[in-house]
Amino acid sequence: MTSLVSVVVTTYNWPNALRLVLYSLADQSDRNFEIIIADDGSSFETRQVIEDFAANCPLPIKHFWQEDAGFRVARARNGAISMSEGELVIFIDGDCCVMPDFVARHRNAAEEGCLVAGKRVFIKKRLTKYLMAKNIAFHKWPRSALFLIALFGFCNRPFQFVRLPHKGPWLWKHMACWRKAQTCNLAVFRKDIERVGGFDEAYEGHGLEDSDFVLRLLRSGLKRKNVEYCSPVLHLYHGRKIASRHTGSQNNNHHFQQLINDENRYLPRSDTLQPIPESATA
Repeated sequence: MTSLVSVVVTTYNWPNALRLVLYSLADQSDRNFEIIIADDGSSFETRQVIEDFAANCPLPIKHFWQEDAGFRVARARNGAISMSEGELVIFIDGDCCVMPDFVARHRNAAEEGCLVAGKRVFIKKRLTKYLMAKNIAFHKWPRSALFLIALFGFCNRPFQFVRLPHKGPWLWKHMACWRKAQTCNLAVFRKDIERVGGFDEAYEGHGLEDSDFVLRLLRSGLKRKNVEYCSPVLHLYHGRKIASRHTGSQNNNHHFQQLINDENRYLPRSDTLQPIPESATA
């Protein structure tokens, strides 16, 4: 596949982390992609980071913003998808930096009839504080260096930095499983996203919105392809979630159980199928 890729970055009020993520995207070896920020109501500082980055980066960048009315990332991602022009959509979070071959390896892994799910490596608190204070482009460090850092306990999952080919039975080990597939490292063809109606906006507050999305994609006929040991994201440490942003999350288990029970459904709940008002800057 040589067509345009859309990278959707979900963020909320952590501009310093978003800056590191954007500059890791600017260093990609594959240059044929656009960046779309799915902004769940951040304040002016985040917009300023995006505008400063766009002014100095040749990559196309778009910004979908919605009012801060609690954790509504499903809606924010749908807004970003509506602005996308790429054939393949890669989802990451605004606290997850990527190595220079990230887009290229997802492009190589993508194939008809599948979604591509990767892993994340958690950077520990002490190292995260140091990297952010010094504004270090650690995403460009060799995999061997990142492997050693993980062995010494500064992050987890050291063997995620051991590069394996995109061929082998391990890629299809969980081909029918929705568990632990997350939008911090997920790639789906846009036509497949549109077929399942995008994310279900009934999910407000953190929890199960990713699982709902992946399960419906699998029910629509896709298989899950894992790119473990190929292209992990580098997840910056952050504290506990903001309680005031997660009102309504107690309903998410109910929404997901309804989906589990309705074995043939692959569309969002009918009461959430509605157009999204666009708020964007290019």
